[in-house]
Amino acid sequence: MKHLHVTVHVDDDHAPEFFELLANSSAINETRLVDWSMAADEQSTLLYTVDGDPTTFAERAADTAGIDSVELSDTTQGQTYVLVVMRPLETPLFAAIQRASTEAGLIVRKPIVYRNGTMSARVVGDASVLQRALEDAPNGVEVQIDEIGRLQSHANDPVGALSDRQREAVGAALELGYYTQPREATHEDVAAELDCAPPTASDHLQKAEAKIIREMMDEFGGTA
Repeated sequence: MKHLHVTVHVDDDHAPEFFELLANSSAINETRLVDWSMAADEQSTLLYTVDGDPTTFAERAADTAGIDSVELSDTTQGQTYVLVVMRPLETPLFAAIQRASTEAGLIVRKPIVYRNGTMSARVVGDASVLQRALEDAPNGVEVQIDEIGRLQSHANDPVGALSDRQREAVGAALELGYYTQPREATHEDVAAELDCAPPTASDHLQKAEAKIIREMMDEFGGTA
């Protein structure tokens, strides 16, 4: 079973306004489309995470053609969820993604990542099916296949690659504030929660963090 990593480039002269907001806004570092609902009527509902200024995103998105409503969550550690209701027929690039998502023999996996003026996605299926699905994409859109490989287990669930003890260590560290800024807990605190020695807790955390980072980098072709 083929697993493809693809990057979508859009010419500046043809970039839809909403795509520019998602992928090329100075106020946003990165946007991720993490889920969507393909309604039977003319509207679709999309859930994004925004790393950047959510207020600027919401204000600009609300004034964009094809966008009916924008709702923001609270911001946690720089990340904000954004619920967007749109009309795909008026947002051609997403309409192309929607068509690709409904092609037999092809799955567009979540999240879809927008940054540095491009859109990146993972696709399971046949490259020729993907190409056919995007033949009707708007002018100026180029789909680049960056990598073709075999579908790996845990590719969409990096936490699933952890051992039970590693998962317990990460859960305890999160609960105790080990990953907050400023840090509110130490290896010793995590070790006390796990009833183990501090070096053992440190080892669990380091191995878990390495696995999660490796899975996420592999997912988007970030490793050599």
